[in-house]
Amino acid sequence: MNPLANLIFITSLLLGTTITISSNHWVMAWAGLEINTLAILPLISKSHHPRSIEAATKYFLTQAAASALVLFSSMTNAWQTGQWDITQLTHPTSCLILTSAIAMKLGLVPFHFWFPEVLQGSPLTTGLLLSTIMKLPPITLLYMTSPSLNPTLLTTLAILSAALGGWMGLNQTQIRKILAFSSISHLGWMAIIIIYNPKLTLLNFYLYAMMTTAIFLALNTIKVLKLSTLMTAWTKIPSLNAMLLLTLLSLAGLPPLTGFLPKWLIIQELTKQDMAPAATLISLLSLLSLFFYLRLAYCTTITLPPHTTNHMKQWRTNKPTSITIAILTTMSVMILPISPMILTII
Repeated sequence: MNPLANLIFITSLLLGTTITISSNHWVMAWAGLEINTLAILPLISKSHHPRSIEAATKYFLTQAAASALVLFSSMTNAWQTGQWDITQLTHPTSCLILTSAIAMKLGLVPFHFWFPEVLQGSPLTTGLLLSTIMKLPPITLLYMTSPSLNPTLLTTLAILSAALGGWMGLNQTQIRKILAFSSISHLGWMAIIIIYNPKLTLLNFYLYAMMTTAIFLALNTIKVLKLSTLMTAWTKIPSLNAMLLLTLLSLAGLPPLTGFLPKWLIIQELTKQDMAPAATLISLLSLLSLFFYLRLAYCTTITLPPHTTNHMKQWRTNKPTSITIAILTTMSVMILPISPMILTII
C-alpha cells in the first residue's frame, strides 16, 4: 500500500476514535464510529487476497448494522425524552437496543461470529488495530451510558462471552483466531463489571490492549501465523520468544503477572456487589481460555523442532518496533507489584 494512503487511513482511524470518545451528542458519536469503520476497511483488504476481501465485507456489513442500531436507539431515546445527550439515555427500549449494538460492535456473544473470521483474514498489524483501538469507541459509549444499562442482560452476555471465548478457542490452530477468541473472553470480563465499577472496565481494557499489542508485535517480528510454525520459531530470536511466553501467561491472568490485576479487582468488586456466584462462574470459565494460552506458551518455547538448524541465532533485531516490544513485554510482566500505586490513582 502507498505510504501516503496508509498515513491517511491511520489518521482517519485516530480521528474517528477521538470524535466518538470526546462527543456528547449521539450523532457525533455515530459519525466517529462511521469514520472508524470506513478507515479500517482498506487496511483489512490491502493484501488483495480473497480471504481479506471476504473479511472486509463481513466487517463492513456487521459494523454498518451496529451503527444503524446505535442511531436507532438514540433516535428512540430522543423521541421519548427529547434528549440527544449520550449520558441521558434513560428509555429502557433504547438501552436494550444500544446494548445489542455495542455488543455487535465489540464482538460480544451472541454477536461474535464475525470477529474471528475478520481477524483471520487481516494482516497482523491490522489485526492489532481491530483488537485494540477499534474496541475503544464502543467501550467509551458503554462507559458513558453504564448507569442506565440492564445489569442482568450485561451479566448474561459477559458470562456467555467468557464461556464461548474459551470454549471455541480450544480447537484452533491459527494464532489470529486464538487471539480473537481470547479477545471475546476478555470482553466478557469487561462487560460484567461495567455497571458496578466502570473504571475497572477501562483499566482492564488498557491492560488487555497493552498485552495484546506486545503479542501481535512479537508475532509480526518473527512472522508467525500458525501453531506449527510457532514451534520452530524459537531458533530465530530466543530472547523474544521467552518474553512472548511470559506475555501469553500474563494475558491468561496468572499471578504474579500483570494480567492477574484486573481479574483480581473484578472478582473483588463482584463479591462486594453480592455477585459471588457470577464471580465464581466467570473465574471457572477463564480456565478454558487458560488452556489455549498454555498451549500457545508451550508451542512458543517448550517444544523442540525435529531437526537442528545451522544458522546463527539472532539475539538482537534491527526492527524499529524492537524497543516498543521490549517496553510492552516488560510492562505486561511487571505492573502487578506496583498495583497499590495504581489503586491509589484510580
